[in-house]
This record gives sequence, C-alpha cells and structure tokens, in this order.
Amino acid sequence: MNIARIVGRCFVLALVMMGRAAAADPGHVGYVPAPENLEAREWFRDAKFGLFIHWGIYSLKENGEWVMHRTQIPKVEYQKLAGEFYPYAFDADEWCEIAKAAGMKYITITSKHHDGFAMYDSAVSDYDMIDATPFKRDILKELAEACERHDLKLFFYYSQLDWQHEDYFPRGRTGGFTARPESGDWEAYIDYMDTQLTELLTGYGPIGGIWFDGMWDRPDANWRLGRTYKLIHDLQPATLIGSNHHVSPIPGEDFQMFEKGLPGESPFDKKARISDLPLETCDTINNSWGYNQHDHWLKKDRDLIHYLVRGAGMNANLLLNVGPKPNGTIAENQVKKLKMMGAWMEKWGHTIYGTRMGPYRPSGWGVSTEKDGQVYVHVLTMDRSIVLPKIDRSIAAARLLDGTAVEFEIAETGTILHLPTERPDPYDTIIVLDYE
Repeated sequence: MNIARIVGRCFVLALVMMGRAAAADPGHVGYVPAPENLEAREWFRDAKFGLFIHWGIYSLKENGEWVMHRTQIPKVEYQKLAGEFYPYAFDADEWCEIAKAAGMKYITITSKHHDGFAMYDSAVSDYDMIDATPFKRDILKELAEACERHDLKLFFYYSQLDWQHEDYFPRGRTGGFTARPESGDWEAYIDYMDTQLTELLTGYGPIGGIWFDGMWDRPDANWRLGRTYKLIHDLQPATLIGSNHHVSPIPGEDFQMFEKGLPGESPFDKKARISDLPLETCDTINNSWGYNQHDHWLKKDRDLIHYLVRGAGMNANLLLNVGPKPNGTIAENQVKKLKMMGAWMEKWGHTIYGTRMGPYRPSGWGVSTEKDGQVYVHVLTMDRSIVLPKIDRSIAAARLLDGTAVEFEIAETGTILHLPTERPDPYDTIIVLDYE
C-alpha cells in the first residue's frame, strides 16, 4: 500500500472516529434535517424517475447478483472473479446519455453489493476495482464526473450485508457457505462500513443519496444507525438517506423506498407504514437485478408506463433497474425500453415531473396528479367513462391536453367523465380539469 493510500486511510478513519464520538444516540432520535436536505427532498419529489444500476464482478457469472449465495461459492473462489473483471466497453458518458434519453433525473449504482466487492478505489480494502482487477479504473469516479457533465444526480447503493468480510459476525440469514472463520468483531465491521461511506462522501463530489440494503439479513443486530446516519449528514447535509429494510422509516432517514411494488403494494414492505417522507419504488426492467444471460423477458411498454404514472399518482418516484453486462454495456433491448419511456415522457412528462398526488385518490381506472394548481387525471384503462368522487372543488371544464373538450356530468356519486373514442395515447388518457 503506497503513502497516499495510507494517508487516505488515516483521514477517513479520523472522520469516522469523530462521528462516533459525537453521536451518542444510536437511534438518531431528534434528527432535524438541514435546509439543504429539505431542499434536496423537494428536488427528489420533483424528479420522479431514476436509473438503478446493479453491476459488479458477479456479472461475470451471468446469473444475477446473488450467484455467490445461490450457488454456494466459497469466499476464496469467488474473489478470483475480480482478477477476470475487465469491462473494456464501459463508458460512463454513454450510461448517462441512456439515462437522459429515458427522461431520468438521477442514477443509483451499487458501490458495494452483498458480495463485499467495492466498485471504486477503497483505501481500507484491497477487494476493489483498483487493487483486485486488471481494469485499474475507478468506476464510481468516472460515473460521478459524467453525471456532473450531464446534470444527473448520483446516488450510491451500499450493502450493509457483506458475504466477504470476516468481521461480519455473527452471520445473518444469508451467505452461510462462504467458508469464513466462525468469529469476528461486529463493531470493527461497522467501523469498516462507516469508513467506506466516508470515502464515498468525501471523494466523489456531491452525492444525492445513500441507498442502504441488507439490514434485513440481521434485523436484530446493533447497526449503530444513529452514528452512521449522523456521519453521513455531517459530511454532506444534503445527502438523502434511505434504507431497503422493509420496515417503517427509522429516525435519520430522508426518503422511504418500496421494492418491486408501489407504496402499500410491495410484497416485501407489507409491515411498513407509508410515511410523509419522499417515496420511491424500485423494480427491474426484466426479472433480474444483476446481469442474467438467461433472462430474456422484458416488461411490456404499457406496464412500464403505468408503473411510472401510478407511482407519480402516489407521490413515489420510479427507480428502474438495468444490469450491465461484464463488458460494461447495457443490453440493447433494455436500452430500447428506456428510450421508449423517454419518448413518452417527452410528450407527457409535464404531467409527471414536479407533480404531487392529485385530489382524486388512486383507483382502478388510474390516478391524478397536480402541479401549480393544475389537475391531471390519468386514465389508464379503456373505460368509456369514469367517476371522480366528490371533492370540495367544482369542475368547470374538462379537456384533453390538445384542447379537445371532454364531456362530463355531475351525479350524486361524483363527476362522471365521458372519455372520447379516439385517444391521443394508447397507454394513458390524460384529462386536464379546470375548476370554478
């Protein structure tokens, strides 16, 4: 290890120790978001659409990001993958251009997944892009610089679960076949995690958020969340913290996420109440998070558009995932889907971006969004008419976005909208409401 790396290690360890000394409250109870954090929350609510990227050395196995656990690969054998990882076609600007073409506003990428491999140059581990691969390039550094050029915010996914680190002990529910010694120092592991987070928040410019995952592996462990969350907010107050722990938000978190389902519908988050924090739902474009050569199925265009629109009508962003190939490229059929969504957002995105849940609750027919006093009714079915429930506003006029009038009548149950036979869009009939 050279002098620069030793100095870097000492620096981040000092920052971590400062955070530990200052953060006596393990639950971060009493956390008050800084003004810049509140501003970032509103930006996040406005953004509505982001790109999730699951990428790591597991892509070489072409069988998803859980391949180490599912096929019970011992730690020593799995680590050999790093020596084969040479993504010669990786182009951070190309990734950003794909995200922009899709109408996305931010990128969330795996900085470290459950296999413990760091996709950047970590001073506290040799199990990373610079030390362990022949590629010798800092993926996250290049992506951070590209995001700045393309006006995209960058979020880092970070796995609290680690199938590689020996101090991740006692073992959790997963990774029991890695042939690690049955001993370890849990506090040392949390220190290691905090140090890597410090690296990510001090060496890669402004970070939009930290996207935690894996706490569910040891739900009853002392994760020292108060200290970790305070450390993050001390280093970058505007950085948003979220955790895929499948329970209600914990003090110190700035947004709430739902996996593979909208708020209240996620199969993993049934026990989580829907909070007043900014919301996000994440899902795959196919059936896999990490690259899987056997997964050729893709979600239908209509389903992807409806997912995005329904999310907006429930105040939730959509974080849509792709799993790049081992060479660093994103599969062309997935890029095509993203471009389809971008073309749709180019036409109708003004009824999605910057909106909040409208006055009409999500229903079988669709959702409503609202921005600057303008209400948009998104009819996602082919019903000839729908009923809007009574609210404390009276509708004066209803029209399509091109100005075509939409007939309506007032009934005891609410307002009945009669939809035109010819519709401008096959996936979403958007009706603008004017009120008296």
